Amino acid sequence: MSVTVRLPSQLRVLVGGSSELVVEAADVRGAIVAADALHPGLAPRILDDEGKLRRFVNVFVADEDIRFLQGLDTPLSSGETVSVVPAVAGGCH
Repeated sequence: MSVTVRLPSQLRVLVGGSSELVVEAADVRGAIVAADALHPGLAPRILDDEGKLRRFVNVFVADEDIRFLQGLDTPLSSGETVSVVPAVAGGCH
């Protein structure tokens, strides 16, 4: 099924400046792998060497953090959007 992967500005350089990619995938991991097949080098910025979501990367499906769903195995429906969002850290001392 066709889904949209939204990318933050930091990753757009890897995909020719696009903010969104349309891929065929049944789950979140499949969407990331499909996006990487189109633009090699993208997945390693999202997934670590063990294939897990990197610590400072958040992924949302329908405004829900996948860490509170089924993680990378979260199923997708046709037309859904997967949003990759860098975690924001910092603050005042």
